[in-house]
Amino acid sequence: MDPRNNTGISKFILQGFSEDPELQPLVFGLFLSMYLITVCGNLLLILAVSSDSHLHTPMYFFLANLSFADICFTSTTVPKMLWNIQTQSKVITYEGCLSQMYFFLLFSGLDVYLLTVMAYDRFVAICHPLHYTVIMNPQLCGLLVLVTWIISLLHSLLESLMMLQLSFCTEVEIPHFFCELNQMIQLACSDTFLNNMVMYFAAMLLGGAPLSGILYSYAKIVSSILGISSAQGKYKAFSTCTSHLSVVSLFYCTSLGVYLSSAATQSSHASAVASVMYTVVTPMLNPFIYSLRNKDIKRTLMRFSGMAALKG
Repeated sequence: MDPRNNTGISKFILQGFSEDPELQPLVFGLFLSMYLITVCGNLLLILAVSSDSHLHTPMYFFLANLSFADICFTSTTVPKMLWNIQTQSKVITYEGCLSQMYFFLLFSGLDVYLLTVMAYDRFVAICHPLHYTVIMNPQLCGLLVLVTWIISLLHSLLESLMMLQLSFCTEVEIPHFFCELNQMIQLACSDTFLNNMVMYFAAMLLGGAPLSGILYSYAKIVSSILGISSAQGKYKAFSTCTSHLSVVSLFYCTSLGVYLSSAATQSSHASAVASVMYTVVTPMLNPFIYSLRNKDIKRTLMRFSGMAALKG
């Protein structure tokens, strides 16, 4: 099916952050720096996990998958925005917009489900330590990652197919720096009732269920930690969760803050600026959170830096 037959248009305009040409070099430099830091930091994390046999455990396996998802998540939006600033063009084709929306939903969903799987991993490690290696076997870990991919693929495919049914009557200006699902539905000139229902149902089911799972896992973890008699034992148990808890808090707090602020201000521009927190800043900070608070990762990265120094 040719999607243009349904829309009557072939391109959209991404308004971005600012119309001021003097600010464009600053925005370009800032986002290019954050993007390079995100890609390099997450690639280093993947390299560290894959190269060190001591890190071949379920927790680091999930962490490497999260880093890969973060690289892809950021790469769906930032390179196109940088290209538009560099070429002084805000145009994105209809097909390009649908593709960007599809991959954005895919990798953002993957992020959410991987964080849920990692919470389950910490739950088993702390609440059932004697059975951890039996429960979190390689087959189950691989299956959990596969399921997260399947759910994310199906959800993003459903939303994209629903978007194909909408019509856009004029040249549409999107008040964002990428093709965001909610903005696209609001700008359609055909009936969007079904699209809104699917979007809200998916948000409650595929967003609420993982969050409930994370909260339940940490409720059980806290209960188990409080049952440990020694202060040192409590600290050791809790320290294994701090990195993951920091990443979860950062992701959910920024995501929730974006939608609450946009609902309160009714400003699409404010929503676009706020969305930078979870689309760019959170993936950039994740490698730092895990490396700075994790002795195993720090040891591996220091070994890499030592080898690089010797070769230099």
